Amino acid sequence: MMTGSARALTFDEATSSEAFAERFSANRNGKLAHLIAAAVTHVHDLIKEFRPRPDEWRKVIQFLTEVGHASDERRQEWVLLSDLIGASALVEEINSRRQKGATPNTIRGPFYRDDAPERSSGASISVDGKGEPLGVSVRVQDLDGLPIGGAEVVTWQANAEGFYENQQPDLQPEHNLRGLFRTDAEGCVMYRSVMPAGYGVPDDGPVGRLLKGAGYPLHRPAHLQFVVRAKGFETITTHIYDSNDPRLAEDALFGVRPDLVARFEPAQVDGRRGRSVDLTFVMVRARPGRQG
Repeated sequence: MMTGSARALTFDEATSSEAFAERFSANRNGKLAHLIAAAVTHVHDLIKEFRPRPDEWRKVIQFLTEVGHASDERRQEWVLLSDLIGASALVEEINSRRQKGATPNTIRGPFYRDDAPERSSGASISVDGKGEPLGVSVRVQDLDGLPIGGAEVVTWQANAEGFYENQQPDLQPEHNLRGLFRTDAEGCVMYRSVMPAGYGVPDDGPVGRLLKGAGYPLHRPAHLQFVVRAKGFETITTHIYDSNDPRLAEDALFGVRPDLVARFEPAQVDGRRGRSVDLTFVMVRARPGRQG
């Protein structure tokens, strides 16, 4: 018989969550302990609701193990899982609420690189030149419409076939369709690129296979991606979507917002028939600890 300090709840179906949380009694009010206990409670509730057999539960463990094995320096399957179940989008939504008129954040996604080469205004980010020409004009301003000079505008995108350069290291040149630009005194910068294509989310790994098998739509509409930074302002991480893409309503990563959908108009780009798009990013002043 357990007595005194050794007394503990008997672990059974009715008490499982409490029995686990009780082990944190020395730090019951700690935020980490509370978070872990809450997460475990949700897992226990799922088990109680669906009542998996041991072999079925082992398949869950096997799936999580495969997600870890599929992650490396070029591919982050855990990020993909977070993105596809809407967890990444929800974290962004909770943590980046801004005043009306400001550009909303979306998730950064798994294909971002932090070493995009700096390019001068007017330069092309299309290293291989393959695809329909696109001219992009960007203006960065504050909520009062005043320009923000010297802002960093980092951009990256898929090519005309729907692939990012780091998905095809043997087929696309290094840093293809990536670039870092700085706005002028009027808050403006322009660059040249090619029209991106929409694409299917990778389904050759455990996450894609699982969701595809369950009938989940694994599509991303055509888009450009941006990170916009300026001293004293909250960083914007966002997408701009092509209004003509028929799959706007089923973005697998839950990034589409009405004010992030733009018209890519027919235009002459470098003497060729192509498209152009004019974009305005509206930044808000950073609160303490919120610039990044």
